[in-house]
Amino acid sequence: VVVAEESDATDNWIADHIGAGDIAITADILLAARCVEKVARVLGPTGKPFTDDNIGIAVAMRDLKSHLRETGEIKGYNSAFTQKDRSRFLSALDQTLRDLARES
Repeated sequence: VVVAEESDATDNWIADHIGAGDIAITADILLAARCVEKVARVLGPTGKPFTDDNIGIAVAMRDLKSHLRETGEIKGYNSAFTQKDRSRFLSALDQTLRDLARES
C-alpha cells in the first residue's frame, strides 16, 4: 500500500484499516493506542503487549518523557535492542498468533 506523503499518513491508514483479529507491531505509543481502540492486538518491538489495561499509562509515560526531554531533564535515546528483546518479541508474537487462531 502506498499512502500520501503527508505527516502521519501511514499511521492514519493503519488505524483506519486495522481491527479485531489483526496484529500491529509498533514502538509508536500513539499508534498503539489507536490500534488498541480498534480491538487489534498490539505488540511493541520487544514483545510488550499494549492492551486496554496498560495503554493509558504508556501514553502518559510517553508524554512525561517527551516533556522531560524538552526541558533537558533527560537525554533522548533508546536502549539497544538485545537478543533477549528479540527472543521475548518472538515468543509474544507466537503466543498472540496462537491466541488468535484459538479464538477464530
